[in-house]
Amino acid sequence: MLMSCILYPVTNEKAVGLIEFQNTLTFVVEKKATKQQIKNDIEKLFDVKVASVRTLITPLGVKRAYVKLAKEYKADDIASKLKIV
Repeated sequence: MLMSCILYPVTNEKAVGLIEFQNTLTFVVEKKATKQQIKNDIEKLFDVKVASVRTLITPLGVKRAYVKLAKEYKADDIASKLKIV
């Protein structure tokens, strides 16, 4: 059974701005997920190449991953598939 560490995409105003201007998607992920696991899951789920992954644990204890896609892929395309934009 394949378990993904990705829980759901973030759809607030900042996340949409990152999609449009920095080619970056924002996801809430499992707290124990590593950057490498997040990268692998995104690449498998959406069939894209990931340039970098940055993570942040919010004051509420929620872990977010900022996933920057490689230049040849568009975050807009994935966002429209996920019905974010």
